[in-house]
Amino acid sequence: MTHHSTTTKPLKDSNQRISTILAFALLPLSGFATDIYLPSLPSMCNVLGVGSGQVQLTLTLFLITYGVSQLFIGTIVDSFGRYKISLVCLLIFAASCVVIATTNNIYLIYLMRIIHGFTVAAIIVAKRAFFVDVYEGDKLKHFLSLFSIIWSTGPIIAPFVGGYLQNAFGWESNFYFLAAMALILAALEFIYSGETLKTYSEFHLSKISGIYGNMLKTPSFSLGLVMLGLAYCMVMVFNMTGPFIIEHHFNGNPIIAGYSSLILGFAWMTGGFAGKATINRPFVKKMVVNNGLQLLFVVVMLLSIPLVSNLYSMIFFAFIIHVTAGYIFNNYFTYCLGRFPNNAGVASGLTGGITYVIVSFLSYGVVSLFPAKDELNLGYSYFLVTILSALVMWMVYSVSRREAKAEPAL
Repeated sequence: MTHHSTTTKPLKDSNQRISTILAFALLPLSGFATDIYLPSLPSMCNVLGVGSGQVQLTLTLFLITYGVSQLFIGTIVDSFGRYKISLVCLLIFAASCVVIATTNNIYLIYLMRIIHGFTVAAIIVAKRAFFVDVYEGDKLKHFLSLFSIIWSTGPIIAPFVGGYLQNAFGWESNFYFLAAMALILAALEFIYSGETLKTYSEFHLSKISGIYGNMLKTPSFSLGLVMLGLAYCMVMVFNMTGPFIIEHHFNGNPIIAGYSSLILGFAWMTGGFAGKATINRPFVKKMVVNNGLQLLFVVVMLLSIPLVSNLYSMIFFAFIIHVTAGYIFNNYFTYCLGRFPNNAGVASGLTGGITYVIVSFLSYGVVSLFPAKDELNLGYSYFLVTILSALVMWMVYSVSRREAKAEPAL
């Protein structure tokens, strides 16, 4: 099935470096698509005349579609190539951003966010595959280890930019910004990039679902995915409620909300770096210690609220709690991807996909239970997620021991 390659321009060797930089530039797109308009959530409620739950649903719909799409998009980019798909998806993404910015219909915004989820997933999966196509050995390892660090720049920079845009031009400006960013990257892709897939595989959805089935039947792997979902849910709960608490409860403005998300983005990154630094420590022991610290921080946060309640104390506790969440995520991501070395690509799609689906349902459920009112509700949300994490971790531990006994070879 190599007849595709005649119609698609291959990547020129002379453009390899700039094409690699472009691929890295596109990795944080998912973070930008969710986080740039966080400081605008309260303003969107006012302008569109809807409740906070309806605006929060724009995040949930994106996350669900982004997650589900990652489950099958890998086979599509393996069968039809990376270059054309990511280029077309960038253009569709830009167009749907303009539609969001020019409408006041929440249901049309929902539809566009679903399109965002699909197009962003296609772009990210195609760009991840780009590195595997072009590089090998230590160079590939080096680039892959940069992925999570480059990716986390999105959630750090985006709300910070979004806060200023909201303050100066209103909520629509976030989506005009995303559209402009996508169009510039699409133009650069068109000029400098090309197809990197050498051999096209046949499109086999049944084969992939068989591999998925086997992976999900491995209890330690599927429980690991739940742990990933719980860790990222911490961040998502703050993203969905933080801007409302900051603007309505503490009378802050969108710029303050942007700075708060920027600080918490650094917390997540710090946890990731700590995870990388302790990569060779005994897994269960370090996870138990981390989970214990997380529970301690949440309890202290809840107990301190009647004594001291201001924006600084809320961000301080959110920061140390998000560091522990970033630590869990980094460790379990490595753990889940390492479970199936022979199907690393498929495991990556499944891990990313299922994690986002869990996060979207879980965070929407938690936020419905404890709405965006004040930092006490935020504390309750953290407490619930931490207790669930402790339960799942205990299950991972007991299951891993059973699996180890069943398979002495591991």
